[in-house]
Amino acid sequence: MVRERASNRDFPDAHIARLDAIETREATLELFQTTAPLEVDIGCGRGRFLLARARNEPGHNFIGVDRVLLRLRKLDKRAGASGLTNIRLICGDAAELVRERLPGDAVQTFFVFFPDPWPKRRHHGRRLMSRRFASDLWAAMAPDGWLHIATDHADYFASIRSFLDADVRFRSTAPFVPAEEEETDFGLIFRGKGHPLFRCSYRKNRPEA
Repeated sequence: MVRERASNRDFPDAHIARLDAIETREATLELFQTTAPLEVDIGCGRGRFLLARARNEPGHNFIGVDRVLLRLRKLDKRAGASGLTNIRLICGDAAELVRERLPGDAVQTFFVFFPDPWPKRRHHGRRLMSRRFASDLWAAMAPDGWLHIATDHADYFASIRSFLDADVRFRSTAPFVPAEEEETDFGLIFRGKGHPLFRCSYRKNRPEA
């Protein structure tokens, strides 16, 4: 199946932005009409978590980022049908969004749920969660902001924990476990198959000079 991705044409969707059409970091925040704590769902997929979270936290703004435009358009329709006005969707690469299109200290919470584990060793360099990406997340996180991660892949989880636990810019906290209504589609699938789910959470530290 051919997945539809963003082109250079203007998006007709009111709440979907093409990443390369966002010219500045500040412009990302200007996608919203109100100023509120910002939560970012990395790889939002079909949006089960994002929709429930936005419904449960109406005083927060939410960004969902995904590469697949068709998926985002379906999610946008569901958000509109639910009357949710605090969601904006960005079509593009999540690493680029975090590194180049989010202001420093802007994001209250990042969610990185079930990123592709790229299990073959020769493909590990393609994994989203890396030391570099952790640095980019840290820069975009608000003071004392949150980072929540989930995966069903034990090796990937161990790798993530190893570099985050060793990074003084993060401090480990009790893992975030979503309410049943906020569980992701992947989370439900993996639980249904009896797969263990691995979760970890971190707060932003500011190392002493």
